[in-house]
Amino acid sequence: MRDIPGIRLDVHVGQGILPVVDELAGLRIAVFRDWPYLYEGDRDYERGYLASYAASPRSVCVVAREASGRVIGASTGVPLADDGEAFHSAFLARGIPLDDVFYFGESVLLSPWRGRGIGHAFFDAREAHARTVGEFRWTAFCSVRREATDPRAPDGHRVNDAFWRGRGYAPVDGMSCTLSWKERGDDAATPHTLDFWMRELDRAKVSQ
Repeated sequence: MRDIPGIRLDVHVGQGILPVVDELAGLRIAVFRDWPYLYEGDRDYERGYLASYAASPRSVCVVAREASGRVIGASTGVPLADDGEAFHSAFLARGIPLDDVFYFGESVLLSPWRGRGIGHAFFDAREAHARTVGEFRWTAFCSVRREATDPRAPDGHRVNDAFWRGRGYAPVDGMSCTLSWKERGDDAATPHTLDFWMRELDRAKVSQ
C-alpha cells in the first residue's frame, strides 16, 4: 500500500466495516453534498447503506485518517453479485456474468486532502483486494452524469475522467443505471443517470 506522509490507511473487510459505519456516514454526507451529486444526506440511510457492505464477507472499505485519527476519506468495494440489483441489469444486458465483476462503490475524500495520492491509494487497495478474494475479470464503478453547461457546477470544477483513464478505466458506451436521491433543497428524490467505467483486472499482480 502507498505510503502517504501524515495519512494512515486502514483496510476493513466484511463485518470489520461495521465499527466505522457512523464515521463514514458523516463523511459521505459531507462530500456528496457538493457538486456533482448535490445529495441531501440522511444519516439513517447512510448507516444502513454502509452496513449492507458488511453482509458480504468479500467486501472492502479503505479508510484514510489524518494524524489525529479523524477520518478524511474512504472507498468501498464489493463483488457485484453481492451488490444491489439496481447495478445488475446493465451488466447482464451486455452478457457480463455478475461473478466476473468486482464493483467499486464510492471514493470520497475531503477537499483539503485531495491531490496527495490518496485517490490512487484507494484504487490500489481495492484492486489488490479484488485479486485476492476471487477470480474476477473486471473492476467497475459508475459516475453521475451531469451536463457540462449545468449552471450549478462551481467555477474551476474538474471532472475525474483523466484520473480514471490514467488508472486504465474507460467508459462503456451506452452502459448506465438510474438511481434516485434527494438533491439539496428538493422535497423529494429524483432519478439520476450514472455511467459505468470498467477495466480488466491484471491477475499477474497477485504474485508480486
